[in-house]
Amino acid sequence: MKSVTAIIVAAGDSTRFGQNKNKNLFEVNEKPIIAYSIEVFNKSKNVNDIILVIKQNEKEYFENIIKDIKLEKPLIYVNGGKTRMESVYNALRKTTSDIVIIHDGARPRLKEEYIDKCLEQMEEFKGTTVGVKAKDTIKICDDNGVVIETTKRANTYLIQTPQCFERKTLLELHEKFKGDNEITDDCMVLEKGGYKIKVVEGDYTNIKVTTFDDLHLVEE
Repeated sequence: MKSVTAIIVAAGDSTRFGQNKNKNLFEVNEKPIIAYSIEVFNKSKNVNDIILVIKQNEKEYFENIIKDIKLEKPLIYVNGGKTRMESVYNALRKTTSDIVIIHDGARPRLKEEYIDKCLEQMEEFKGTTVGVKAKDTIKICDDNGVVIETTKRANTYLIQTPQCFERKTLLELHEKFKGDNEITDDCMVLEKGGYKIKVVEGDYTNIKVTTFDDLHLVEE
């Protein structure tokens, strides 16, 4: 059995969310958003330990949340960086696991089946991700908003998290492409390195809370 570390990223500025507060600390159904993901990874039989990436000055808030969760596996805190890429890199350096599962803390509708589906594909691929087929037509535009091409909708996916990777490969590529501002997720890191990414089917409820109005979309 390969060792697996879950990396939950919760160190963002929550600029679009507003409210002058980390969105991961807001409550949905009387539970902090970040607690949902921690509980799923904590319960997963395939995850050995958890890394929570946060801002150092918010550690006390997260510690108070963790107190209400009966942890069954080790959890450590890692300080986030200036960008998501830096935050993930900091976490990758703190684990020696064979596989890492990276997840947005602001996606509270994580399901254990997503974890299992991604890990199943790691026998064949260096990276896998959850995604859903686009319902709308997607057009690629230039910097002036002029359409360049239209994607084939049947083959167009909206990418979510969790995303699974061979840790050693991802770490090496993070170091190689460090500072590349065009990279928006860890799948792109592997893509730039020439690796193929396998998309496994998720569902449309697995949204990321981005704005304050998104809170009602993740309420039961």
